[in-house]
Amino acid sequence: MSDAVICPKCSSEFTYEQDDLMVCSQCFHEWDPKEVGNEDKILDINGNELQNGDSVIVMKDLPVKGAPKPVKAGTKVKNIRLRPNSDHNIDCKIDGFGAMALKSEFVKKA
Repeated sequence: MSDAVICPKCSSEFTYEQDDLMVCSQCFHEWDPKEVGNEDKILDINGNELQNGDSVIVMKDLPVKGAPKPVKAGTKVKNIRLRPNSDHNIDCKIDGFGAMALKSEFVKKA
């Protein structure tokens, strides 16, 4: 069992091969073992890879709970921090709003 493949989602060693995919028997996650390294990449709306410290531009008005106005499209956000295993995978500070978490699917690399 020294050749056991570890599940990238739950880190279980109880995985098996099915067709060209690997399947975890604990969380039922399916993945292609050739593409395991690409899962931690965070991409913007155009498919460009984002890095910590990048600047991004918000592409659509985003409503903010508890705020009277949305974050407007075209707002530039500097010095982002990435959180790969989160739904809102960008942490940042926006002038007029403070610390926020954004989804990468609503921003483009500046």
